[in-house]
Amino acid sequence: MAFVTSFKNWFKRNLVVIAGLLTLAYLLLPNVVVTVFSFNKPNGRFNYEWQQFSTDAWKDPCGVAGLCGSLSLSLQIALWATLGATALGTAIAFALVRYRFRARGAINSLIFLPMAMPEVVMAASLLTLFLNMGARLGFWTILIAHIMFCLSFVVTAVKARVMSMDPRLEQAAQDLYAGPFQTFLRVTLPIAAPGIAAGALLAFALSFDDFIITNFNAGSTVTFPMFVWGSAQRGTPVQINVIGTAMFVVAVLFVLASMVIGNRRNRRKA
Repeated sequence: MAFVTSFKNWFKRNLVVIAGLLTLAYLLLPNVVVTVFSFNKPNGRFNYEWQQFSTDAWKDPCGVAGLCGSLSLSLQIALWATLGATALGTAIAFALVRYRFRARGAINSLIFLPMAMPEVVMAASLLTLFLNMGARLGFWTILIAHIMFCLSFVVTAVKARVMSMDPRLEQAAQDLYAGPFQTFLRVTLPIAAPGIAAGALLAFALSFDDFIITNFNAGSTVTFPMFVWGSAQRGTPVQINVIGTAMFVVAVLFVLASMVIGNRRNRRKA
């Protein structure tokens, strides 16, 4: 009886932690399945049932025609879309926070429309725009569409960071005879950097992962999400699981490295 009472008390004290761990396990379960099946050797075309352990797919991740080409294309589009959306989004965020002008409130409201609007609506609208302009669907139409789609997320992330900045720091730099460019480069930009980095990472993930907008505006161009969707109709090669596992591992290592660097900086400041 004492053990049951003790267990109940422990469970109540750690209920939030247990719920968080269970939620995390639920979210990571698909990644575990992808990782496990990246070592599978299916008998047929579909990699849905475990048959035999094998590392053949890891030895030849580009063994499926078109896979690495579509992956390279998606990485290029995501990189350029991130650069474009981050540059434009950062400028827009600073303008919305620091300056007063007409239609400022309307622009603030319009910024959230791409995030609230279903992707299929934006995809169809962009397709209509490109067709009316006579543009050839392909790499550039995908890139423009991704920049427009990611822009709102970057503006939101950077804007939140800029609004929390203390303007007295910039005023102090100006009092010490720092010019506008020097103040921005040495004071404003380092303070806003976490928000800019968060917006850039979010833009990269959204661009690389996008299927609906890309499918509408790609023409004959095939990105990695489109390749995965097309492969699922005919059979899912194990190499797709290999690429997914590798990207998940890289993302985890990136997060861990960021945490380590952040902890070291906090220790130095302390």
